[in-house]
Amino acid sequence: MIFVVISNLTEKGAETIAERPERIKMLNEELMKVGAKVKEQYLLFGDIDFINIVEVEDAEKFLKAMIELNSRGTVKTRSYLAIPVDRAIDVIKGLPSIGHPH
Repeated sequence: MIFVVISNLTEKGAETIAERPERIKMLNEELMKVGAKVKEQYLLFGDIDFINIVEVEDAEKFLKAMIELNSRGTVKTRSYLAIPVDRAIDVIKGLPSIGHPH
């Protein structure tokens, strides 16, 4: 499974990154412990601080990791399941219809 994770630093998180910028990469290592691999990671200008593309083996373990990460008080995340377009087309074609209202 692929998740897009959008992150915003709290004031405490910004202080941590300012003092220890390598902390950004340390998080990737922590996520590997629950079977999640950060495929791409970007720092953004604007109202979002980071966007990460994360490949996840177990959504439940990833959920727990995200809750723990948010509980530290250094970052707030939003996670979105991403489905590749070609896979989505295959799924849409292959599933029975629930019935069109017309």
